Amino acid sequence: MRPEPAAHTLLRIAAPEVLQCDADLPQWVVQELRRAPWVVVRRASARDGLIPVGVRGAARGMRFAAWLAPGEVRQAVHPLELAARRGWRAHPRAARVPALAALGKVEQCLRRMGFGSSWGPTGSVGFELASGCATATPHSDLDLMVQADAPPAGAAAAAALTELVSLPVTVDVLLETPYGAVALAEYVSAPRPILLRTTTGGRLATDPWAPEAAAA
Repeated sequence: MRPEPAAHTLLRIAAPEVLQCDADLPQWVVQELRRAPWVVVRRASARDGLIPVGVRGAARGMRFAAWLAPGEVRQAVHPLELAARRGWRAHPRAARVPALAALGKVEQCLRRMGFGSSWGPTGSVGFELASGCATATPHSDLDLMVQADAPPAGAAAAAALTELVSLPVTVDVLLETPYGAVALAEYVSAPRPILLRTTTGGRLATDPWAPEAAAA
């Protein structure tokens, strides 16, 4: 059986009609998918073998949840692949989009902190790098994920956060544990327990890397 795509993975589809949902697709969803036929895997449990996916619109609040049969996936791109490709280098829109321009410094920072091959862009920047469609704006935040199968050293995590928040763009980082995700900023400075984002919703966890965190 093919493994279910991880959260943040971008999936290219053939047409809006392959999506499954409980109501008719809004017109804006159809228009966005005609322009860029990509959806993103949501952090949710699979349903009847279907992949939980989301469609992003032009505005921050324009998000639509749907389901996708694995056989309808034409291409899958994970954020780690986007980082490995380094598609931001000489990107034609980097001069106008700070979130794109910052990726080179992000790469250098995370490499120094030991996360060199374990990170990738998500959000509008990741979508643009995967799809080739202009999605990020001059005001876009830079959303990142870091694959952290074990708790990162506190000093390294704090140093990375300090350097990232000094960039000329708002940077939001999620640490992806085997059981969900936690915000880097909360991992570094928030008292325990902290919010763990799981496929069944948010929950508080003292140790987001402990197996019981997902079952709490």
